[in-house]
Amino acid sequence: MKLTKRNTMLVSFMLFSLFFGAGNLIFPPFMGQKAADMTVGAFLGFSITAVILPVLGVVVVAKFGGLDALARKVGSKFAVVFTILIYLSIGPGLGIPRAASVPFEMAVAPYLPEGSPFTLYMLIYSLVFFAIACWLCMTPQKLVERIGHILTPSLLILITVLFITFLFKGKVDIAQAQPAYQSVPFMQGFIDGYDTMDTIAALNFGLVIATTLTALGIQEKKGVMRYTILCGIFAGSILTAVYLMLTYMGMASSGVCALGENGAYTLRQIVYQLFGTPGAILLAAIFTLACLTTCVGLINSISLFFSKMYPKLKYRTLVLVICGFSFLVCNQGLNTILSISIPVLNAIYPVSIVLIVLGLTDRWHKANPFIYPCTIAATGIVSVVYALHHLKLPLGFVGRAFELLPLYSKGFGWVPVAVVAALISLIAHKVKSR
Repeated sequence: MKLTKRNTMLVSFMLFSLFFGAGNLIFPPFMGQKAADMTVGAFLGFSITAVILPVLGVVVVAKFGGLDALARKVGSKFAVVFTILIYLSIGPGLGIPRAASVPFEMAVAPYLPEGSPFTLYMLIYSLVFFAIACWLCMTPQKLVERIGHILTPSLLILITVLFITFLFKGKVDIAQAQPAYQSVPFMQGFIDGYDTMDTIAALNFGLVIATTLTALGIQEKKGVMRYTILCGIFAGSILTAVYLMLTYMGMASSGVCALGENGAYTLRQIVYQLFGTPGAILLAAIFTLACLTTCVGLINSISLFFSKMYPKLKYRTLVLVICGFSFLVCNQGLNTILSISIPVLNAIYPVSIVLIVLGLTDRWHKANPFIYPCTIAATGIVSVVYALHHLKLPLGFVGRAFELLPLYSKGFGWVPVAVVAALISLIAHKVKSR
């Protein structure tokens, strides 16, 4: 059976909207503002971790039939621990609360009257936000239509209006790049892509897309893979186009707007420059739509996964529990959530990248029983130590030893270690075979 062009487009829009959330909206303009005259190199690195790897992650998970099946290539215990860690970190632990707190704190709170009870307004906003998300998730069979046909086109129209208005009315002054981007902008842009959390999210969304395609009548595995790749390419193209627009606005404003704490401040400055105070409505609409679609996708994918893993847990019950827990975490504040997310991402992201690469190349080394556990273990050790280093924890001799690794100071110490571990596993396999 073939998927109609309309359904292919809707599934692609749905995949785009699942990816495009809080981080995707605020990090590209912030990177553009900081990279300034070195933006091209930074954007190339950013596009790998924010577009290419997420799309490949969706394809790999669809190929293996779920994250747990892919993770079992490393080991059964790793599969349980890593899968739960991924789902909790991208879900109710970090990703979902962030998706709700960002639009309020960045696009609503700055425009509240002075002296307003911030906590109360945040409580009301997040309650309404999660009520809508919960309602959308209760009927997963309608997600493609609601997200792909209504929410995503509305979001894309709003972002395009903002960009076109900037082209005609925006002030352009490109400053000198910040120190972190002056030497090797590509590497810094690559690490900036971590903040979107999309490569990790892809390990969740692969199952959602495969399930959606099956529900639309694509039953054969080859058909599911074919349309997953097709929809992934289309969604990745939209992501790239939107990132280019947001990054350009940040770059062009680098000499106009003062550098703030995050990209939301950059966007607020740009919107205020173009539309004045009424622009707050446009910004709030863009933030809310972007974060709502991602939040819905995360709740849906996590509830779907755990209801299949533990049949006694019903999908609807899990939706309610996840929404309730995320509501509580969300009201702890955005700064608290972001302070936790950075070290967690530094620890998990490299492992996710290596797992995706191994999954993509599985046909060439699937007879080797050592490559998955060796490579993932080595990558995990380096990434966890780097995350602890980032938290400025005293690591003594261990910390000094890891600092000797090539590219470690740039956050890429796991790359040479993963390559060496993979080579050792290949040699071990050949020796064992002989």
